[in-house]
Amino acid sequence: MSALACAEPLDLAVLIDYWLGDLAPDAEERVEEHLLGCAACSQRTGDFVALTGGVRSLANFGVVRAVVTSAFLERLIDEGLRVREYRLVPGGSAECTVTPSDDLVAARLAADLRGAEHVDLVKCDADGREENRLKDIPVSASAQEVVLLERIDRIRALPARVQRVRLVAPDADGERLLAEYTFVHTPSSHE
Repeated sequence: MSALACAEPLDLAVLIDYWLGDLAPDAEERVEEHLLGCAACSQRTGDFVALTGGVRSLANFGVVRAVVTSAFLERLIDEGLRVREYRLVPGGSAECTVTPSDDLVAARLAADLRGAEHVDLVKCDADGREENRLKDIPVSASAQEVVLLERIDRIRALPARVQRVRLVAPDADGERLLAEYTFVHTPSSHE
């Protein structure tokens, strides 16, 4: 049995905000009314919830590297995950480590993201040489940070080192540096 197509499908961003509980009460009510009467959008919402459940399971095991919303991270914390968080402002530095009791490690990178529709997150060595890049991270006009969940197994395996992280926005001239952060990692002595 196939669902009929929706004449006015709900935008994915609206469904995400609905699922996270980030909609104003009147908007939430309109979405709920639409979902009650629309099999296509209800199925799409169910598919989205199943997908996020899988991502959450991977995040719970610390085996996924992902950029998530602040609300998603807060939901993981509310569910009881032990999250080691590092909050950095542009130009900021953090002495960091993880311990065996940490479930997740998250970097909350504050930045002025106005005018950017998407950014790249560039990891560099201590001398600024690019090591890897997460491309085309979508950002909303209201976003004030990028939240990166790192694979905790990889962080635990790191030797003492300095890593630089840059947020860059592609533009007509190549890319524009939005912010740079420095992480000084020390392995936990409790591992």
